[in-house]
Amino acid sequence: MKFFFVTVVALSIVIGQSCRKTYPSTGGETLANERKIRFQLYTDKDFSNENSIIKFSIFIRDAHTTLFDSSLAAMQLQDIPDAAHKIVIDKMLLGNNNADLAAGFHYEIQNVGHSGYIDTSRAGNELKVVDYAFH
Repeated sequence: MKFFFVTVVALSIVIGQSCRKTYPSTGGETLANERKIRFQLYTDKDFSNENSIIKFSIFIRDAHTTLFDSSLAAMQLQDIPDAAHKIVIDKMLLGNNNADLAAGFHYEIQNVGHSGYIDTSRAGNELKVVDYAFH
């Protein structure tokens, strides 16, 4: 009986040690496969008399899927900020360092139409700034 008990305890210790999982540290170090896409939206034209409603959205895609898609609040054309007051949005992506990405803006002007702006970020590029001056 004593031999059975010692055997069970020994097996429990061996199995417990072999199943131990380790998790990456979150102590603030940068992961090798982390990427940042910075979206900057502004205009260099005078839309101060334009009251049309515009809706912007931003996106990030790889060759097969949309990784990120988000809409900004609708605004009037006159409310698009100038270059000194850009709307800046940073998006961090993990695990996509080996893929080329497309990132950009899509917009729709009420009763006018829609269009967009697309830029690329090559594989391994840790920071991509998508700078869009709306015209």
